[in-house]
Amino acid sequence: MDPAGSASARGALIRIVVILVLLISFPGHLLGQAGPSNDRQIVQAKQLLAEERWQEIVSLVQSTTAPSAELDFYYGTALARLERWEDARKAFQAGSRLQPQDKRFPLELAGVAFKQKHYPQAAGHLRRALELAPDDSYGNDFLGTVYFLEGNLEAALKYWNRVGKPQIAEVKAEPTPQVDPVLLDRAFAFSPANTMRLPELLTTDLRVRGLGIFPSYQFELQAREDGKFDLLFRNREQNGWGRNRWERLFLLFRGLPFQSVNPEFHNLKHEAINVVSLFRWDAEKRRVAATLSGPFEGNPKFRYELIADLRSENWDIRNSFSGPAPLLGSLNLRREALGANFAAFVSGRWQWSAGVEVSHRDFRSVIPGVALTSDLLAKGYQLKQQAELDAEILRIPERRLTVEGGISSQPGRIWSRPAHSFEKLQSSLRLHWLPQAEGDDYEIQHHIRAGKTFGDVPFDELFMLGLERDNDLWMRGHIGTRDGRKGSAPLGRSYFLSNWEADKNIYRNGLLTVKLGPFVDTGKITDASPGLSSHKWLWDVGAQAKARLFGVGVGFSFGKDLRSGNNAFYVSMLR
Repeated sequence: MDPAGSASARGALIRIVVILVLLISFPGHLLGQAGPSNDRQIVQAKQLLAEERWQEIVSLVQSTTAPSAELDFYYGTALARLERWEDARKAFQAGSRLQPQDKRFPLELAGVAFKQKHYPQAAGHLRRALELAPDDSYGNDFLGTVYFLEGNLEAALKYWNRVGKPQIAEVKAEPTPQVDPVLLDRAFAFSPANTMRLPELLTTDLRVRGLGIFPSYQFELQAREDGKFDLLFRNREQNGWGRNRWERLFLLFRGLPFQSVNPEFHNLKHEAINVVSLFRWDAEKRRVAATLSGPFEGNPKFRYELIADLRSENWDIRNSFSGPAPLLGSLNLRREALGANFAAFVSGRWQWSAGVEVSHRDFRSVIPGVALTSDLLAKGYQLKQQAELDAEILRIPERRLTVEGGISSQPGRIWSRPAHSFEKLQSSLRLHWLPQAEGDDYEIQHHIRAGKTFGDVPFDELFMLGLERDNDLWMRGHIGTRDGRKGSAPLGRSYFLSNWEADKNIYRNGLLTVKLGPFVDTGKITDASPGLSSHKWLWDVGAQAKARLFGVGVGFSFGKDLRSGNNAFYVSMLR
């Protein structure tokens, strides 16, 4: 190529590069603005909008060839007024693409979705609008209204509180509880003639639950013509032995299949004082336990609990609940304990409790085997202190997701020969998620716990991973009893446990609720004794059904131990 041709080519290339640079660096949002040729149409569309001449706006914009975010806004508004929802949605989306930082478009898209009762989509658009303008009063009020209509009271309050809503006119209860109205009123952290705040709702929820007399309840806002709201407390209250003969019989004898009865008396003297007891005559694991609890000095923020627990249990230590499993040790445990706890429901985000327990244990008919060391068989009187702190770590009301954490400490001393001291530390993390925007048709929970002991603990202070009625560290493919005797689940001084489960409501009629879903459990427990611990990680999978009647739950689980292949079917009373 000759020099002249090369120079010409280089010049053309330079001009192309300059044009591309200008296009890239040109403010993108200006591309969506109207040029001089559109100014007249924008002015005309604005005038037609003021006069509510919707069809003429549609005709005007349809005759325009140049893209304009402003015209798209008027076009979408007119189409929405004509109830052409799909066309309006497309118009607002086109405008949003031209001016993505303009809050008007997600607000209007939310309005279109709202008119079609597509509340989840409306909420999504409103969240986008509030990302662009967090202090927008209309957007916050609108989003609070959407969540209110979905029945998500926590999310509604989160956004309504930003604009000083909702104003509570009156607090009602349905049905009227028999508990002392003054006590119940003190449990409510909010009051009429004031704005109801989300932290107040969470605190109220915690304190009402702490009364121990409402197995199920719900707070609902009811709109009034004056723009205010009434708060309705829907509740199912436990009183005395039960509301009627059938409920009393069910609550008392629900443990008959497990050779036990459960005498319970709730709301004594209408002061939320509860007496809960257990009598079990199973020859292998006899137990008598009773708990008296109530608000401290009539204040639902604080609660006391007095406990008495007597046990006589036969233990056979084995490494499996079925199949060949040699005896690794056995004993008869007799234990008597008295305890007192004090709990403080400080706010909806955290609570604490402290307590003390005095106990005595004795071991009889001992066959030590390879599992039972002399330290584990230390007997005598024991004094143990307890302290626990639970706090909210994460709460996303819009996603209906919460994460809570807890930590507990149990230092103790046993006056045996020789005397021993120990410390038990435990921590927990719990995730709870309702994945649907409305209702509780689906529910997902994940509970992670870990514990470790220091010093020499007696046998009855060991951790156990498995299904057993006196144990709450469940591996649902491992049953903790064999031939009626405890000891067939892994025992140890330190553990890690993860329980994941998902539930689906399959039946509900107001009195009976039935849920069904899968679960996955994994855990490991360790101990210096060769006859204890799991040695390896345990994995259990399976399915469970939960039925709740008269406020009491019954669980049916079928789990499979993936390591051994054992199957475990278990029936339990749920807390």
